[in-house]
Amino acid sequence: MKQGRTLSEVMTELKRQEDVKRDYICPAASLELQSDGSTLYMNSPQAQVTSSTQVISREMLGTTELFHRQMGSALNIPAKYYDLMRKEKPELLAENVNTWLSEKNQSYMIRSMDYGNGRVARAFLSDRYRRIDNLQIAMTILPLFMGNDQYEVMSSEVTENRMYIKISFHMKRYEVVPGDWVEFGIIISNSEVGLGAVIIRPFLNRLICTNGCVVNDFGERRHHVGRQSKAVEDSFDLYSDAAIEAEDKAFMLKLRDVAKATLDESRYPTIIGKLQNSTRALITGKVQDVVELTSKNYGFNQSEQESILDYLIRGGDMSLYGLSNAVTRMSQDVESYDRATELESIGWDIATMEPARWKEINA
Repeated sequence: MKQGRTLSEVMTELKRQEDVKRDYICPAASLELQSDGSTLYMNSPQAQVTSSTQVISREMLGTTELFHRQMGSALNIPAKYYDLMRKEKPELLAENVNTWLSEKNQSYMIRSMDYGNGRVARAFLSDRYRRIDNLQIAMTILPLFMGNDQYEVMSSEVTENRMYIKISFHMKRYEVVPGDWVEFGIIISNSEVGLGAVIIRPFLNRLICTNGCVVNDFGERRHHVGRQSKAVEDSFDLYSDAAIEAEDKAFMLKLRDVAKATLDESRYPTIIGKLQNSTRALITGKVQDVVELTSKNYGFNQSEQESILDYLIRGGDMSLYGLSNAVTRMSQDVESYDRATELESIGWDIATMEPARWKEINA
């Protein structure tokens, strides 16, 4: 599996981010994109200081690519047209965005982070978006597996969009075919910026080559949807009340239960059985054609396709299992940790694809 930062480095980064991030609930009409197409203003009707909060009259934020993609989607502006305006006519983009924002009778959540050179809006989300933050999840689940040599964090990372922690259970080993052992574990993943649910799933570590594979058919997804958040009157700062805090506590307890369930060995034979079935699904078509059709079906680019073919031939296992392992091996070479983990998930999907689909690819 692809290596990221050490767990200590990841936890240090999560704690740093916890100190410098800030969220806002903003009425759409209070938002104003500037003519440079990159600067966002949040405008408040008043400026005053109360005993509980400082009201901001105008806050300036930079913006990220993801923020623009999400805002364009929320305003129903086609992505190609949005990108063209942003590149060639940013003042026209601002006019379009501000016009549609002024027509919206609703609020949005703006998630921001101070990156050292100013505060940046990193996500444009529904006001029903439930904040489930990376540090909160890590501090809830990691204690279940720490302090025991039988559990080892094999890889971890926090990217611009997601957090990942991959833990291997050294006492949970099974043989797929003679001499080919896999070790069960768990992957914990979360996005603070609206790119998917909290994911807790079984994870396989193939010991012969340290390939990683995310078991998509099992585990749990918990979505970031909750009660509608309300903006404090004349303020953009978002505060959690006791009810929301109670919901968060219950949510984290559920996540702990899901994580504990990955230690239940009752599902492991089913998972291993699926992999063993894939070893008997032999490649009977032309190898290069099989890889090309697989690439089209699963969205591999040309470079990834060429690497998969190379690893498949070098591995010498001309089966569906061998093809799956070529994909997960290739995942270690890609630059993006996000993409590498996505490929580890695709590896499982390939190994367990429906016979009819395999027949089409393997023609």
